[in-house]
Amino acid sequence: MLQLKKESAWVQPPARSGSSQSMLISFDRILEVAKTVPEAGITGWDDIDRLDVRPSMGMVKVRAKNRWEVQIDATTGDVLQVAYRRSDLIESIHAGNFLHRRLKLCIFLSSGLILLGLWGTGLHLFALPYMTRLRRKRDSHGMKTAP
Repeated sequence: MLQLKKESAWVQPPARSGSSQSMLISFDRILEVAKTVPEAGITGWDDIDRLDVRPSMGMVKVRAKNRWEVQIDATTGDVLQVAYRRSDLIESIHAGNFLHRRLKLCIFLSSGLILLGLWGTGLHLFALPYMTRLRRKRDSHGMKTAP
């Protein structure tokens, strides 16, 4: 699902472009506009998780702590889009951020190392028949390998 987050509006809302590439809006105005969106539930800066400023698109994404995203035109201050953002939740589940830091390291690091080991042994077992055939072919043609 994370690979498709840019292609799926259900996972991550598509970014809308503002009216121009100018950044004329102030932080106070961004907060004022974000407060007008009831879904976001923003009453102050404490309710905002992050701001994503996109000058090339002329917009600012305001991500509320409740995972709602408000896209605001950076020139006019108009609300371009309001949508629920699921990608952050999916990423936190994928990374194990809901677990304690040490437990997350134990579980996810050990799982990653085990997966790397399985990948290596699987690659070896996949290549083994080809290497054996190549060795037999060399041996049958009188081209013995060095001991």
